Amino acid sequence: MSALPFAFAYPAILGALIALPVIWWLLRLTPPRPQAEVFPPLKILATVLKREETPAQSPWWLTLLRMLLAAAIIFAIADPVFNPRTSSLASGGPLVLFVDNSWASAPDWERRIQTADALIDDAESAGAVVSIAFTADPTNDATPGTAATAREKLRAAEPKPLVPDRQRAFEALRSALNGVHPGTLAFLTDGAASSDNDATVRQLSDLQPAELRVIEGDAAQTVAISGAGNTADAMTVKVTRLSPAGAVSVPLNAQDAQGRVIATGRADFAPGQTTVNAGISAPFEMRNDFARVSINTGATAGAVHLLDDAFKRRRVVLLSGESGDEFQPLLSPLYYIQRALEPYADLVRPTDANLSVAIPKLLANNPSIIIMADIGRLPEDTYAPLQRWISNGGMLLRFAGPRLAAAPAEDPLIPVTLRQGERALGGSLSWSEPQALAEFPGFSPFAGIPRPTDVTVNRQVLAEPTPDLAERTWASLADGTPLVTMNKMNAGQIVLFHVSAEATWSNLPISGTFVEMLRHLIQISRSGGVTSESSGSARVAETLPPFRMLTAKGILVTETGNARPLIPNAKAAPVANFDNPPGLYGSEDGFTALNVLPDNAELKPLDISGFNVVRAGLVGGESWSAKPLLFFIAFLLLLTDSLIVLFMNGAFSRLRPRARAAATIAVALAAGLMLRPDLLHANDTQPGDDIIMQRLDNTHLAYVVTGEQDVDNISEEGLNGLTRFLTYRTTLEPSPPVGIDLNKDELSFYPIIYWPISATAPMPSNAAISRIDAYMRNGGTVLFDTRDQIDSLEGSSDTTANGQRLQQILANLDIPPLEPVPHDHVLTKSFYLLSSFPGRYAGSPLWIEARQGGQNQNNANRPAAAADGVSPILITANDFAGAWAVDDNDTPLLPTVPPDETQREYAFRAGVNIMMYMLTGNYKTDQVHVPDLLERLGQ
Repeated sequence: MSALPFAFAYPAILGALIALPVIWWLLRLTPPRPQAEVFPPLKILATVLKREETPAQSPWWLTLLRMLLAAAIIFAIADPVFNPRTSSLASGGPLVLFVDNSWASAPDWERRIQTADALIDDAESAGAVVSIAFTADPTNDATPGTAATAREKLRAAEPKPLVPDRQRAFEALRSALNGVHPGTLAFLTDGAASSDNDATVRQLSDLQPAELRVIEGDAAQTVAISGAGNTADAMTVKVTRLSPAGAVSVPLNAQDAQGRVIATGRADFAPGQTTVNAGISAPFEMRNDFARVSINTGATAGAVHLLDDAFKRRRVVLLSGESGDEFQPLLSPLYYIQRALEPYADLVRPTDANLSVAIPKLLANNPSIIIMADIGRLPEDTYAPLQRWISNGGMLLRFAGPRLAAAPAEDPLIPVTLRQGERALGGSLSWSEPQALAEFPGFSPFAGIPRPTDVTVNRQVLAEPTPDLAERTWASLADGTPLVTMNKMNAGQIVLFHVSAEATWSNLPISGTFVEMLRHLIQISRSGGVTSESSGSARVAETLPPFRMLTAKGILVTETGNARPLIPNAKAAPVANFDNPPGLYGSEDGFTALNVLPDNAELKPLDISGFNVVRAGLVGGESWSAKPLLFFIAFLLLLTDSLIVLFMNGAFSRLRPRARAAATIAVALAAGLMLRPDLLHANDTQPGDDIIMQRLDNTHLAYVVTGEQDVDNISEEGLNGLTRFLTYRTTLEPSPPVGIDLNKDELSFYPIIYWPISATAPMPSNAAISRIDAYMRNGGTVLFDTRDQIDSLEGSSDTTANGQRLQQILANLDIPPLEPVPHDHVLTKSFYLLSSFPGRYAGSPLWIEARQGGQNQNNANRPAAAADGVSPILITANDFAGAWAVDDNDTPLLPTVPPDETQREYAFRAGVNIMMYMLTGNYKTDQVHVPDLLERLGQ
């Protein structure tokens, strides 16, 4: 049977075919089938009296069906295998085997060994020597030898998790042949080009073999992963295949460090498509546990993509010194930071504006970086947990701004000592022109980023000169002043940008350099997040020893073999080679992944067109066993025979419908629908909801309850008087004022809170101060009134008791720089035209947030302000409530000093302007555009 296109693995089993005639004879004889008759007594008796019976015979076609069933089982046990392989070698030279033992050869490596072994057998029969070279073997010894030597070398070879270095193997082969022309040169290729200009076939043909045979495996099964990224919503995986055949769907698995599959996805190739970007959807926390992603159907190193710490998406907390303005997002301190980091990190914003509450919650989420944009002072109880978090490996990234410029110099969360105030263009300690950036120093994480030529700085906070300032400076301006400074705190770092996070101080935030700088800072941050209780991890050494190696079948092993330490290169990504095979380099504390294919690589078929080659397949490539098919045919025949027998015996005629049970189920369902119980509603109301609804219905003025009865009474009557004045003189009709407890009452309902300062009242708690700070940060305004201008009128030069109490309160608040209300400020014209803001007294100025850019700027050049330009803080000593306080008959309760009803009228007008300013912001400043609008209309 060797001449036939198939062979039987167990030919002796075919001897059972001689039993088919006996099986035929046995199957023809069957007992008679019982017959159903009507009850005729005489006919039954007649049947009983019969003395002779003849057996019934089965139909010939049923007997033939059973014979075919028996024959199919016999042939299946004999295992016919179809293998039309024929082999012959060209004479006149040695047999040369040029074998790819790359990662792509791992699935069919045994068949490659069988193919090469069969060729060696043919060479041994012909008495030819054999030369064998492997393209992923660093030794590359291709010296011709005997067939036995070639077999030993073939048995010792194994696939490597590398891209084949065919040029190196060809040079070794050409040197070994030394000008001798091969007889048959067999190139057992993996089918993929090793580079864009792979000329292996041309070089092999230049050796002038008598026959150039290209033996390929199944290229359609070669699929690899050439990249992975952790985006905001999912993990992206770049999958490439060698054969651009029809549509195919490739399953993907994401595994953790223990090899467990924790997420799956699919890469769907369209017809003719060789590269596709697939996605694996999973939560952020789960994606950070991914240790590798692999192709479910592939068992090769190329079908596995190892992931390291650089892949893990960092969790970044964003904190701002002021609330964002949804109508003017470009003015938000966090806008440009958010846009720059969204593609690279998971951004977290606090859900509570009270930083003493928000920061512990955020630290519990194990962030890698905390970014603070223009926060000058933090709540006192947040410094300790933040310092522990930084010491354990966290990175605190801060940006300057007016609040930071006014912060105390002894802040432990600032990397360098800052000078009070700012350095601005046109001001003190200023430049004559905007400053450009200098080259980034070599030790800086920004090294390698080209120096931007279009970035300039107009304003910055200055660092006090210290001996180690240069070592702490990661970026500087052209005049040598620091732009980015850093200070280590145990395992963590504190980094400060000496400019603001929005474009008022510099155009750096709107440049591409800003994105690169933030991205580099994310890369050096701790990837797994940091807790306040964790211990700092050691940094990865500059030279990374081999930690785990990847086999050609995509398995991580601890045996490192001859792998050498990996030397990271900041300018280029490392490439797998003989010295540094794919795997993990580093240690348990930190490692770098080195994969088979470089990022964004694409598999391309080896070009053999234009050359005189003979294409062949691997041994067993066309062979297949008919056993499964024959057993399947036998099963179908058995099933058919069973159904025929059941039909002939009348089994199907005795079936009865089971309608009663179905009807019972239908009735039960209908009854359940008709007897539907009444709908129940949960009572989700909470105590105090009625009060909240009252506060939301109308505008209320609020005052802080100090605990001193006379002070609180004047505050209530004063705001009552201002409320009535607003109702009479404006379209605003506020509801009665509300006294609030800073420790428990909700503050966000009120546009302004009047706080009368009393030195004899209890000092507010840290929690109350934190709630006021959050209220101001979210857009609310607090009017502090020390009510002590009378002491200044009496000639006292020392700070009053109320003034000292105000300083104690403000010491725990993050407040911006302050200035007296400028003459052109919107407060002077929001409703009435005012030049001063008297109360019961008239000598104290009204202090508000200082405008950026100085006081002497005209309206046309004044920079835009976030939050509609509303100051979060107002300070006066003129006792506004004392001037506003009236009884039910509008009779003043307290006289003005000096007694002057005109002063009281102006005090009420000042209150109206303050309320209009709170509710409408800087809309009045838009009048600066009126001349331009009129001129445009005139045209």
